[in-house]
This record gives sequence, structure tokens and C-alpha cells, in this order.
Amino acid sequence: MVDVVFFDLDGTLVDHRRAAFAAIGGIVEAAVGSAGPVAELAAEWWALEARHMWEYLDGECSFVEQHRRRARAFLPLLGEPVDEGPAVLDRWIAERYLPALEESWRCYADVLPCLEALGRMPGRRPRLAVLTNGDPGQQRAKLDRFGLAEHFEAVLTPTELGAAKPAAYAAACRRMGTVPERAANVGDMLSTDVTAATAAGLTGVWLDRGVDFVTGGPSPVAEPSVLRIERLTELPELLARMGS
Repeated sequence: MVDVVFFDLDGTLVDHRRAAFAAIGGIVEAAVGSAGPVAELAAEWWALEARHMWEYLDGECSFVEQHRRRARAFLPLLGEPVDEGPAVLDRWIAERYLPALEESWRCYADVLPCLEALGRMPGRRPRLAVLTNGDPGQQRAKLDRFGLAEHFEAVLTPTELGAAKPAAYAAACRRMGTVPERAANVGDMLSTDVTAATAAGLTGVWLDRGVDFVTGGPSPVAEPSVLRIERLTELPELLARMGS
């Protein structure tokens, strides 16, 4: 019986990849024109995000500083001057990138139907929590934007847990007052959301949305033993079968 279900956020509840590409694509097009290398520069921004986010998650820098590092590396690609002082970089992020990013956030269509169905499950319903490696303020803003926060008992990030996924699974279970054997983790990243969760003793459920979150290419190939769903609306039935 699963009594706690953890949900990843980016790529699982909210389409962060599409939002990031839309936001930076608009910035690039405004700077270099639609005939410029928009796709190439957007891909470069995405690569910078991946690199510097892991520096933040590894404790090498703050969340604000990882934004600065991304902007410092990216602005020369736009032909814009770079001021080594943090104020100019912070302003670029706050005024040009973040508003465009937030405007581009989209909640996947299967999220609310899944959460509502979980709330109607007969008997003892599982408790729900978000387990994400993102910044707590930004991640809660996403949940609030789409009316998702009320469905979750907790939003757990490296700030609360002192560690990022995959190291955070044990701490997340303790925070929710359960043990790994009675917890499930649902996410789109096969390695960190499923394989690592399973190694930590949880039940990993792979939400295969048909695209690799990091590369944008086809989904990776999973072992036959992996619990796989293609839509979140399949999750309530899967949990019901696991509890029967």
C-alpha cells in the first residue's frame, strides 16, 4: 500500500522546457531578428541552464548566482555587453527573462484530472507532495498559477530537505512521516525520478511524455520492469492495482 505519492514538477506537472525555449527564443528574436540563429541560441541557453542549475544543486552557488552565471555567459552571444557586477545581470534576469518565462508556463492537460481523481479514490487515499529540485519560491508560484497547490500537503525542495534528488528521497520520506517502502515517486526523468527513487526503496513511476526533458529527443528506453505511464490520468488506476 502506498500512503505518500511524490510528484516531480518540471516536465511532470508544468512544461518548463517549452516555457524556457519560448521565453529565450523571444528574447533572441528581439535582439538578432527572426532570421538569426534563434534555435541555436535557445539551445545554448538551455545547456547553460542545465550546467549552472547543477552547480546550484551541488551547493557551489546560490539560486540567484546560477542565474547570473547563465546571463554572464549568454549575453555575449546576443552581442550585448556584460557587466561583471551583479546588479546588471540581476536586472536582465528580473526584467527580461523571468517575466517571459512565467508568461510561457503551461500546465499539462492531464494534471488536474489526475489530482482530482486521486482525491476521489475510495478508502484511504494517498497523501500527495511535490518533490522538486527547483527554487521553492518559483516552484510554488507555478503551483499557485494553475490552482494545484491545494492538492498537495507539502512542496519539498533542496531548501527544505538540505539535498537535491536523488539524495533527497530518504529525507522527503522522513519529512512526510513515512518509509520508502510506502512511498511512490512520479516523474518524467527516468534516471533521477524513477531509477534513483527505486534504488532508494520507493516505487518509481515513469511518466513517459514521449520526449527527453534534457535533450528534447525521443524518450530513453526503459527496462521492462519499470512502471510506466504515458498520461498522469493513468496513475490512479495504477495505484489502485498496487494497493489491491
